[in-house]
Amino acid sequence: MSQHDTLMRHLALLRMIPRHPHKRATTTLHEKLTEEGFTLTPRSLQRDLERLSTRFPLTCDSSEKPYRWSYVANYASDLPAMDTVEALVLVMAEQGLSDKLPPSALSHIGYRFERARQLLGSLHANGLSHWSKRVSSIPEGKSLIAPDVKAGVWDAVSDALLNQQAIEVDYLSRYKQEVQHFTVHPQGLVTRGPISYVLATINQHDDIRQLALHRFQTVQSSSESYRSRPEFNVQDYITEGSFGLPVTADPVVLVAQLNSHVAWKLRETPVSDDQTLSEPDADGWIELRATVPNDQQTLWWIHGFGAGFHVVQPAEWRDHQAEQAEKILSQARKSGYRPQRQEVTQ
Repeated sequence: MSQHDTLMRHLALLRMIPRHPHKRATTTLHEKLTEEGFTLTPRSLQRDLERLSTRFPLTCDSSEKPYRWSYVANYASDLPAMDTVEALVLVMAEQGLSDKLPPSALSHIGYRFERARQLLGSLHANGLSHWSKRVSSIPEGKSLIAPDVKAGVWDAVSDALLNQQAIEVDYLSRYKQEVQHFTVHPQGLVTRGPISYVLATINQHDDIRQLALHRFQTVQSSSESYRSRPEFNVQDYITEGSFGLPVTADPVVLVAQLNSHVAWKLRETPVSDDQTLSEPDADGWIELRATVPNDQQTLWWIHGFGAGFHVVQPAEWRDHQAEQAEKILSQARKSGYRPQRQEVTQ
């Protein structure tokens, strides 16, 4: 083998090793190198790792076999070097992701975020040392706080998904309000808002279940053979109605009357590629026409505009909007609500 081939293999190997506390077994490293087209024996891989550990901050956990390798926790590579634009993108991305992914997931790239902060903090000449006062990422709508995911759960579940392995889990059932034991065969992973779900078959069942990662109490490898669902596709699963999102598979033409504030927002950020907005009528209302998904998320989005967004069609959406308004007013009246102007005159 040429020196060039050896160098490329070493670079590929260094790229596959995670930072502590995450570790990767030599058997897994060997499989991944083979997938990338490198041919070597397990013994040759061990020699490579031992040789590289003299030049790079690698550690080996030999407490069990196969041995597991990792970089030291605080190691941050500068190959290639990070520039200021990349650093700004990273710190804004961190702000946007912090309420969507659990810390255990973000920890895999936490060193990149920390390196970006350090770089911007060192640039006194151009003022970017005060980057925290100059950049921010604001979520659209109300962001909820992500639930805590127990240490090691994200790593164990994502590894099982990528390596097609079954896992044994203790899971807090939302409906039975008790911890149950399952053999889980991960088929997909979805983040919806602040909550992450593994899509999996459990025990001997073939139907796909949604298991929230923050309800996992324990996770460990299973001796059961992994039961694959090669036909399963996460996007198809969502489109077909899971997570309560689509109402039908076909989009609908939305026609609505908007006030000027809502219309201004949609001129800048259209709801669809074919969106059209009319000129204001005599009362100032602007007609919206757009092809949109027929799903619950679109309905929730419409409700967020309140009285500034009147649905004309589909008729079911118009009726739903009116029914929700009536229910809100009815409940308010049951709770003793009276319009403020009535309270003042009485």
